[in-house]
Amino acid sequence: MATSETPTATPVAEPLTTENRANWLVVGSWLVPGLGFFLLRKWVRGGLVLACVAGMFFVGLALQGSLFGFNTANLLDILGWVGDLCSGLLYFGTRIAGGGLGDKFLAMGDYGSAFMISAGLLNILAAADVRDVALGRKR
Repeated sequence: MATSETPTATPVAEPLTTENRANWLVVGSWLVPGLGFFLLRKWVRGGLVLACVAGMFFVGLALQGSLFGFNTANLLDILGWVGDLCSGLLYFGTRIAGGGLGDKFLAMGDYGSAFMISAGLLNILAAADVRDVALGRKR
């Protein structure tokens, strides 16, 4: 026997904020890793993002990785700079403090640079996730 029940649709989450506020949360999340999740009261996600991004960045510094500067002569340098810049205040603070010079003669320096670029890219992915959570597209 067939039942006459109608299938229930999955409920759509209510937007937690407006489009404008969501964009500001993205900017805050870019500058300080995990800040957007903290402002949305997603404490575990914010803590994980902060720990992972900052941890990867500082491991990269400890491995003598070098931060890329803006250089239009080489496409790979531009891509490295964009990846580093995505770390937000970690990048700017390290640049201002004179760190991130690295050692070009150490093989570990390449791994350190890759760690710092990966930290920035993870930070941007987390910032995009903050926007989706803030707009109710995701829980």
